[in-house]
Amino acid sequence: MSGNDREAYLLAHSELSRAHEGDGKASLCRPFLRVVPVTGAAVSTIGSGRLGTSTICATDPKAIVIDELQIDLGEGPCWQALRTGAPVLSPSFALTEHPAWPVFAKALREYEIGALFAFPLTLGGLDVGSIDLYSHEPLTLSETEVSDVVSLTEIAAWQVLRRVLADDSVNIADVDSDPSPGFSRKQVHQATGMIIAQLEVSSTDALLLLRAHAFASGRSVREVAHDVVSRRLDFTHDRAQP
Repeated sequence: MSGNDREAYLLAHSELSRAHEGDGKASLCRPFLRVVPVTGAAVSTIGSGRLGTSTICATDPKAIVIDELQIDLGEGPCWQALRTGAPVLSPSFALTEHPAWPVFAKALREYEIGALFAFPLTLGGLDVGSIDLYSHEPLTLSETEVSDVVSLTEIAAWQVLRRVLADDSVNIADVDSDPSPGFSRKQVHQATGMIIAQLEVSSTDALLLLRAHAFASGRSVREVAHDVVSRRLDFTHDRAQP
């Protein structure tokens, strides 16, 4: 990675990490344009149960079209990326057949997309969503560029969770108000500690992940914490690699 590339990556990393500060509405999409020479990007929640399926942000109208077509059709590279847990890279989109998502590919032909890439957003076994990157011209991403995007997706996934949980009107049972008999703050703290050890995250992010799992599954934080402590829910094997 050249000095300029490294500087661009660090700036993108910083922007994403601070996206929840202030009004919490800083772009989750534009930092990705700093590390790869694409035209646009879109971040969405898909296939996430109660987390919903919707576009979180997009850099431009065409990015919105790409994202919403996949949401409406229920197929496309973002769905494939989330299903496989791996990036989907189409460096010559218009010149390539796409048997895995033919309806989406046909619908997108009129928009003259040269290259299309999708990366999954996952945390601790929770499918959060995906990010789509597109280019007007054919484009091949280098191994370093793919690695940089993968590294940034983990930060983006945390920020998406923060926004979804902060904006949602549904009251999630938290560690202080769960009325269930036998509720134990100690068990929630123990589960939080286990997540910290498994994912090497802060206590705040560990509790956020507990709340996200609870919200997505329609259960209480206490119930999810019990699963973690009893080792029915283990995040170790889902740890993202930078």
